[in-house]
Amino acid sequence: MQDKTILYNGSKLAYGVAGSGKAVVLVHGFGEDGSVWQHQVPTLQNKFKVIVPHLPGSGTSELQQDMSMEGMADSINAILEAEGITECAMIGHSMGGYVTLAFAKKQEKRLKGFGLFHSTAFADSEEKKATRQKGIEFIRQNGAYPFLKTTLPNLYSPATKETAPALLQQHLQAVSYFTPEALIQYYQAMMARPSRIDVLEQTTLPVLFVLGKWDVAVLPEDGWKQCYLPQKSYIHMLDRSGHMGMIEEVEKGNQLLLHYLIQTL
Repeated sequence: MQDKTILYNGSKLAYGVAGSGKAVVLVHGFGEDGSVWQHQVPTLQNKFKVIVPHLPGSGTSELQQDMSMEGMADSINAILEAEGITECAMIGHSMGGYVTLAFAKKQEKRLKGFGLFHSTAFADSEEKKATRQKGIEFIRQNGAYPFLKTTLPNLYSPATKETAPALLQQHLQAVSYFTPEALIQYYQAMMARPSRIDVLEQTTLPVLFVLGKWDVAVLPEDGWKQCYLPQKSYIHMLDRSGHMGMIEEVEKGNQLLLHYLIQTL
């Protein structure tokens, strides 16, 4: 993968590019950077041009003045313009799904389809907002890495934690650089984001939904509630995954992405 940077609103915005052909954008989530998709890129680049942004504040991308979901969606649009890409499919993991939905709201004409990979169009409940606020206070008191060390293991299924603990350690090591400011701004943006159910109800694009049977961040029963809303949905349940299916079930995850993208692009 070729690493690239552009200057966007006076700040550095980093992303990777691999392969050629029709474009697919893979958007990472909270407490991650573009490397979370490292197991998908080698498969997808054989058929598509794969764009993997590091959202502002992640990887080597600098924080932007506008760290809302819409602001981060605009940063992805800037990458597409820099690459001369007029249309693409976009897959968002977790918070990356929120960014993808914001992009679909603003730039649907650029999309051939989009996917929510362990993500949701529902706004935060009051309970969820309270949990995130407690997380913000923990980060302020203890720092970013202690927070991630405490919370990231919960994103994996019990089986993954038992049989492949090295995956969790690799994840933690990959994100040890995060600043408290970045994580706090992400949490504040997630708390402030509106419901995007209207995007699912109104879109004519094919939408991919990937659920994890053991996901405690986006519960399967909540995930199912949104799958019927688009006119055309592709729905997959990863039976051995928590919230990190692209790492926990690499082969199955790659195949369902390939199938969706071949049908969509």
